[in-house]
Amino acid sequence: MSTFQAPKGTYDLLPPDSATFLAVREAIAAPLRNSGYGYIETPGFEKVELFARGVGESTDIVTKEMYAFETKGGDKLALRPEGTASVLRAALEANLHKAGNLPVKLWYSGSYYRYERPQKGRYRHFSQVGAEAIGAEDPAIDAELIILANDAYRSLGLRNFRILLNSLGDKECRPVYREALQSFLRGLDLDAETIRRAEINPLRVLDDKRPDVQKQLVGAPVLRDYLCDACKAYHEEVRALITAEGVAFEDDEKLVRGLDYYTRTTFEFVHDGLGSQSAVGGGGRYDGLSEMIGGPELPSVGWALGVDRTVLALEAEGVTLAIPSTTSVFAVPLGEEARRMLFTKVTELRRAGISADFSFGGKGLKGAMKNANRSGARFALVAGERDLAEGVVQLKDMESGEQVPVALDTIVDTVRERLA
Repeated sequence: MSTFQAPKGTYDLLPPDSATFLAVREAIAAPLRNSGYGYIETPGFEKVELFARGVGESTDIVTKEMYAFETKGGDKLALRPEGTASVLRAALEANLHKAGNLPVKLWYSGSYYRYERPQKGRYRHFSQVGAEAIGAEDPAIDAELIILANDAYRSLGLRNFRILLNSLGDKECRPVYREALQSFLRGLDLDAETIRRAEINPLRVLDDKRPDVQKQLVGAPVLRDYLCDACKAYHEEVRALITAEGVAFEDDEKLVRGLDYYTRTTFEFVHDGLGSQSAVGGGGRYDGLSEMIGGPELPSVGWALGVDRTVLALEAEGVTLAIPSTTSVFAVPLGEEARRMLFTKVTELRRAGISADFSFGGKGLKGAMKNANRSGARFALVAGERDLAEGVVQLKDMESGEQVPVALDTIVDTVRERLA
């Protein structure tokens, strides 16, 4: 037993469970790669000010959950609590928006960090796959991203998730709604912190999950009633496009998400089998974020899907992914000469693109064959002194138990043929 344990609110990914996480990441990324999105990777930490400006100084993420620290050189940094601000910063820094091909379509995968109260489905270290389309104001790109996320979840076998959809308006109509909502909130019996939040960004109060707050919000002004004609038309086009592609959704007039940068299209993927932590992913349009962090006007839209939450959703539905074995061939040498020869053959198999492993540590036949079984390999290569004298190895089918001799110089071709 080690003296050290993983920090509270974190988890280790270990085989064989880690294979499911990798499969989920691949399933989410696959439709993105097939739709013109290029991979981007950003640092695990950024300047605190990037998130304070972009995510919002009134958000729980910035005020309570961000891991912020000062370096020995005096720089104020934070572990990234979300991906969009970092990706947009990187795209601006590299001038990707000046290449002439807008939108800039990017996808990413990585770990993110928030100091939250640990519970099932909510960790202080979590994994996401995200996508951003930077530099285009077009309902079709909003619809594309929603469809790609929907298709990724469907490809995994998930069925019991729902898509919630809303519009948050834009810089023309949202200020009018903001004033109406603030007037309403000032008449409620709220604590000092919530009152302060209402003055900075009243929409954040709508996202408050506390029952006593939600009870008072009954009868609050609805943003839908304040949308300008342009925002109404934009939202209706998004709804029409995803409906035409057979993607079901629910209109949710209270959906605001937990970050300040969202405008117009806002959506969330929820799974009712996860209890209170029902959101498995979400996103929306953030047309003003570029200007917030010092860039030009670049209307953009994106989403992030939680890998850990998606795995929990699969478990809730009883979906088991078909994970291929990591090993196709397991070599079992009997004796020193066979050890050297089979080590060479394992290397040849690997170089030929066939996954192969080796019985290390000089185990006897019984122990080595147990390892071969545990590896999940389809075939075992077994060789002793007599086999080498005859110029063969024994190829054992681990499913049927059939064992046949194979000439040394035909091992790779024979295994490839059998696997096919």
